[in-house]
Amino acid sequence: MEAPLYPDFPLGPPAPTSAQSAYWVGPRHLAGDDGRLYDAVADTLAGLGWTNLTIVRGRHEPDEAPEDRQVLRSTVLHISPDTLRWAQWVLADEPFHLGELPIAWQVSARADTSSPLAAWSAYFTPDVPGEVLVDFLVALDARDQPAVPLAGPDLVLDAVTAHGWLRDIDQPQAGATDPTFTSHISLGEVPPLIQDADPRALATEADEAGLAGWQAWAEPALGARCLWAVSFGASAPHDLVAAFAASLSSTAPVLRRVLPEATRERLLRAPA
Repeated sequence: MEAPLYPDFPLGPPAPTSAQSAYWVGPRHLAGDDGRLYDAVADTLAGLGWTNLTIVRGRHEPDEAPEDRQVLRSTVLHISPDTLRWAQWVLADEPFHLGELPIAWQVSARADTSSPLAAWSAYFTPDVPGEVLVDFLVALDARDQPAVPLAGPDLVLDAVTAHGWLRDIDQPQAGATDPTFTSHISLGEVPPLIQDADPRALATEADEAGLAGWQAWAEPALGARCLWAVSFGASAPHDLVAAFAASLSSTAPVLRRVLPEATRERLLRAPA
């Protein structure tokens, strides 16, 4: 007998039915994940040669017959061939929340195989466009040393302003927004529970500002619940965040069958 740990958060969202109409839509940062965030990422990682494992927990009650034992499916873990980077689908387990949204994917990397600890981690909620997360993971896979910084933070803002985003008026060196002021990317204090190997992440006093890392989110209406949110640990290399930012702000349309309710009316659509 098999029972999902959290039935509301399945391992992989169901694929859209063939009866649904397909559209090319934009802007992509408001297009959602098409209900395929797990499949889009898992298929890409499989193509890159990453190994996937399903961590399974079981529960056996006293005097319970073997065929009645409950298997609780948990995290799906994808590991790169060199084991320096990994991605976890945690939505089916016990995700913590970011911007009131549950974490769907956690991506981590370490400097070498001698340490089991991640040098940095990044967190992605549902409705992050799958194309954006895929582009980020492809850039991560191509890195020989995934924990070594290769560029400064300006690279991230340059990536989005090249696609028409606007630098923050108050903090032009630390933030930018799309022209409709709906989606944002900002270098600021990292939220709680974001894992990072920098020892200062654990030594910050209650009255001190924490480490700065890149945060991104889409807020369809002022004060409304976010459509999606992303958080990068303070040690995440800026060039990898720039790959994410460039894809997020891209003006190229994306194929969708499922449109987010919160942004449906803001999307430009053309039949596929």
